[in-house]
Amino acid sequence: MAPVPRHLQPPLRFIPTAYNPWVMRAVHWALPFLLKVRIRPWLPAGIQRIEVTNVDPLVDLYAQFEAGQARFIMAPRHVEVDDPLSGLYLCSRAIAKAAKARGIQLKQPVHTHFIYERGMTIWAGNGLGWLLSRIGGVPMRRGRKPDWVGLKAARKLMLEGVLPMVVAPEGATNGHSERLGPLEPGVAQMGFWCAEDLARSHRSEQVFIVPIGIQYRYVEPNWPKLARLLSHMETKSGLSPSADKFADKSAENLPYSPIEKNCYHRILRLGEHLITKLEAFYSRCYHQKFPEAAPDAVPDGDCSERLHQLLDRALQVSEQFFNLPSKGTFVDRCRQLEEASWSYIYRGDLPDSLSPLDRSLADWAAQEASLREVHMRIVESFVAVDGQYLPENPSFERCAETTLLMSDMLARLGGDMPGRPRLGQRWVSVTVQPAIAVTPRLSDYQQNRRAGRAAVLALTEEIRQSLQATIQTS
Repeated sequence: MAPVPRHLQPPLRFIPTAYNPWVMRAVHWALPFLLKVRIRPWLPAGIQRIEVTNVDPLVDLYAQFEAGQARFIMAPRHVEVDDPLSGLYLCSRAIAKAAKARGIQLKQPVHTHFIYERGMTIWAGNGLGWLLSRIGGVPMRRGRKPDWVGLKAARKLMLEGVLPMVVAPEGATNGHSERLGPLEPGVAQMGFWCAEDLARSHRSEQVFIVPIGIQYRYVEPNWPKLARLLSHMETKSGLSPSADKFADKSAENLPYSPIEKNCYHRILRLGEHLITKLEAFYSRCYHQKFPEAAPDAVPDGDCSERLHQLLDRALQVSEQFFNLPSKGTFVDRCRQLEEASWSYIYRGDLPDSLSPLDRSLADWAAQEASLREVHMRIVESFVAVDGQYLPENPSFERCAETTLLMSDMLARLGGDMPGRPRLGQRWVSVTVQPAIAVTPRLSDYQQNRRAGRAAVLALTEEIRQSLQATIQTS
């Protein structure tokens, strides 16, 4: 995500859902083009094919939904910004084709309502807000705890909508096909709310949550192209060209070619260089303290502790400005900072007419908030990153993912909109997991507040295990 505007902006209004099946049909028709062609810098696409496994349970649930027997939430992984294209393929092609093969008539177009992050329209344009509204989207402000306007709209659609709902339990992309990010409890909570609302309305529909795995693979590993991208990033970050020597001992015994080993070593070297640079930056400019590394220490590829401390200090810099406590997970802290920053930039508390002085002061505050938000955006991209993911299996996919995350960071530090370089054609594996029944757990959820929290956490953990089971290691 690009930095938000650095001047006072109008308040972010709620965008009501205005689902239009004709707009949805147009999107379904354009999907083959959208999968292959990059239409925006932040949407890489280049997807050659999508393979869907175990789609029949979703066909059955759609049939039950239309017969008034079930309501359900799809809970897909959120790996990349391309994930919605995979979801569109699942509905418009895979489910529709499987239903037709079984002689099941489903309403057309086969689609869903879905929750999207309200900030998407900031960096992708207001036109995207119009489109997302017409294809069934419900905006949610992640940092607003809770965003009652968005939650009430989503809850109403869960009960009365003509389509099922999609909510990504990871909340945001993590850039890792082979690692699941931290799950938020919102999907489980919405499932219980829906079951509760149905019972209150004396309706007999059962509520289900369907975990859906999404995993990306490159059709052909393009190590030379990855090497060229690394050369560009090394130059951009002021790192001298890497020699073809495997200084990192963890690369010596890899059963790979010299260029593969060299790319792996260069990624580790670049990552350590960026951490060192940012440590020096935060030490000098924000007086943050970091433990000193031993002068003779040999890099082993695992910078987990240093990265964790760097992310923590970066968040503290923003939290001190907004007077926020440094409590919770990195994800929680990022969401709190996002909302605090927006409260300085998208002002709904100001009169329509401002004096030049008041306008200048409001712009100044917005600029300060925007700059502090950049610290959070860098952390946001790396909440699922550690020093183990790449060394434990330095495949082309993992090398590419790690490199692209660092590329995003360099773009953000330069004030640019991250536009991901394309490293080759990809294919996507979509795995539909068995549906998890929510309704039988409702009595446990309704016992008392503590039991309700425990039921939500238990259901979230079951969703996590189901999604984890879809991940195949390359």
